[in-house]
Formats: sequence, C-alpha cells, structure tokens
Amino acid sequence: MLALIAGRGALPAAVAGAAGEQVVICGLAHCPPDQVAAEHLFAIERLGDFLAWLKRRGVSRVCMCGSVDRPDVAVSRIGLRTLPLLPRVLRALRRGDDGALRIAIDILESAGFRVLAAHELAPSLLPPSGVPTTVQPGDAADVAARLGDRISVDQARRDLGQACVVKEGAVIAREDDSGTDAMLQGLGPEARGGVLYKAQKPGQERRADLPVIGLQTADGAVAAGLSGIVIEADGVMVLDLPQVLERLEAAGLFLWVRERET
Repeated sequence: MLALIAGRGALPAAVAGAAGEQVVICGLAHCPPDQVAAEHLFAIERLGDFLAWLKRRGVSRVCMCGSVDRPDVAVSRIGLRTLPLLPRVLRALRRGDDGALRIAIDILESAGFRVLAAHELAPSLLPPSGVPTTVQPGDAADVAARLGDRISVDQARRDLGQACVVKEGAVIAREDDSGTDAMLQGLGPEARGGVLYKAQKPGQERRADLPVIGLQTADGAVAAGLSGIVIEADGVMVLDLPQVLERLEAAGLFLWVRERET
C-alpha cells in the first residue's frame, strides 16, 4: 500500500489521483494538508509511533509531496519509539531543506519503506521539453535562461529557493522560503517584460521538493507583466498544464520547457 505524507497545495491531490491505487493520506500535525483529507496526522515528536502506524496499515511505499513548514520540536514530548531517531531528527532540523529531506528519506528507508518521488507516481506532471505555447521565446529569453542557470547554481550552493526573475541581464528577484508565488506578488514595475526562471537545485534529492508551477504561478506571471516562464525540462512539475497554457496564451506569455545547459 502507498502512503502520501501530504503538505499544502494542489500537488498531493494530483499525485493521489494519478497513483491508480488505494492511497493512505497522512500529514504533519503542525501544517496539515489543505486540499486533501488526511486520515492520520502526526507530530515529529511521535515519528516512531507514526512509522509503526504505517506498518500496521500495511504501507510499504511512501511519497512526500506538498509544501510544509519546519516544526518546532519539544524534546520533552518525544515518545519512546522516537527516542532512537532523535539524533537524526535534530540533525535534519539544523540542515538546509535538501539536507533535511535526505535525512527524512533515510529515516523512512531505514524503517523498511520504499520512498517514491511525486513524478514517479504522476509522470505526466513533467511536461516534455519544448515550447507548448504559440508565443515563442526570443533572444532575450535565451539570455535570461542562461543567467537563470547561473543563479540556480548559486541558490543551490546557499540552499535557497528554486526560482528567480531576470530581465536584461539582471536579477530582479530571487525566491526565498515564502515560495515562487509570493515572490511574484512582490514584484514591482521594474519586472515588467522579465522572465520567471525555475529549476531544480543542481544535485538536489529528486524524491522530495521537486519544483512545481501551476495556475497561481501563471496568474502571478501575468499580473507582474512578465514575458514568459522558463522551466527546466525533467526538473519542474506543472499542475493543470492545459489551464496554465490557456492562461498564458490569453495574456501573450510563453512557456519554455528547456533542457538545462551544463
């Protein structure tokens, strides 16, 4: 049986719908999923109990998807089953996002679960490379994408966000912990005509936290007056792709699913 450890946003529902099998939906108690109903919520202090619960439910495979906030762990509330895991849990909380996710995956695998990526269960969320819009990117978009590649490497080194907005050889905005959509909402008039670039961090753990865009991202790009969106082929998932394309087409923006240059 498959279990989704679901966070906020539309991704868990998309993955559950594409899985083609019975799915047990779980979530973290401090930031439960907001678009799917969770059968079971657990606190990090009771992680050991949660792993035992999964085994009693017959779960053998786990997928983590959706956005979550880091928890505040109260050591005084640690359960007996979680005590052996405590050093790894605390180490994860001190790491950056990718490091924390790698430790979370290691804990799940050590407990006997196979950890799957969201795009393994819903491969259609990764669109093929190319330009699916009738609006085509020009030379300025190519320059912006090359700059985005370099910014992405820098953001990965510092374990920051997965997106930025670039224009005329300059970085207008970088994603932070607030996410891509919040970054777009904060853009000023200087961003008009710019390009939203989004890619996975080089070398990141692909079984969790693979970047996602969707309708809200498309709306934000349109509202900010951007010229288009560049995403990394095989590195960024797209929710509601037909509606995203319709929204971009109506506003004259392009979507470029681009092979990253090495």
